[in-house]
Amino acid sequence: MQKILIIEDEPAILTGLKDDLSEIYQTWACACGKAGLELAQKERPDLILLDLLLPDIDGFDVCRELKEKGVDASIIMLTARDQLVDKLKGLELGADDYITKPFSLEELRARIKAVLRRRALAPEERYQDSVLVIDFKKYQASKNKKPLKLSALEFKLLRFLVSYKGKVVGRKQLLEQVWGYQVTPATRTVDAHILSLRKKLGKRYIATVHREGYRFQA
Repeated sequence: MQKILIIEDEPAILTGLKDDLSEIYQTWACACGKAGLELAQKERPDLILLDLLLPDIDGFDVCRELKEKGVDASIIMLTARDQLVDKLKGLELGADDYITKPFSLEELRARIKAVLRRRALAPEERYQDSVLVIDFKKYQASKNKKPLKLSALEFKLLRFLVSYKGKVVGRKQLLEQVWGYQVTPATRTVDAHILSLRKKLGKRYIATVHREGYRFQA
């Protein structure tokens, strides 16, 4: 049974989500960020529903700490904030989706299924050659044995490209699968992150296929 951790400080929402989701998933719930971090490291959930406005630690900081501690869980952020800048910040920190309150349980269930499905389609946990070593589970990377500093979103983008190694991946597919289907930033968003990865990894790893997209090549 897949495991879900709910970190939400509104009692009615917390109870409602736990009661509903526990019928399908193994579920844990807590009302603050510190307890959420401890549960995430102990139980290793497949997915975390993370409220942004927590009483002790900001949800963005919780997301950042989860990635730094190597918790390999998908994250859906729950919040009353509906500004695009907040959504993009969450995705940049490694969240997989973002849903604004109020929301229906039907919509949330659909989002959970979609995120878990994408998770199952991206099984790559490690890439290694004579130059690069990338551990996607621990969010660690090195080039010629020197540590590389990659953002959580860059790890997610690179993991997706590596899972399709040798095949062309289109910009639309990257926007849907890496950035999340509810957010549609400009195509230049993809290009900017590809450029950043090339500077860090070296130009030879990610090829541009004119009018088609990008291809990871060893």
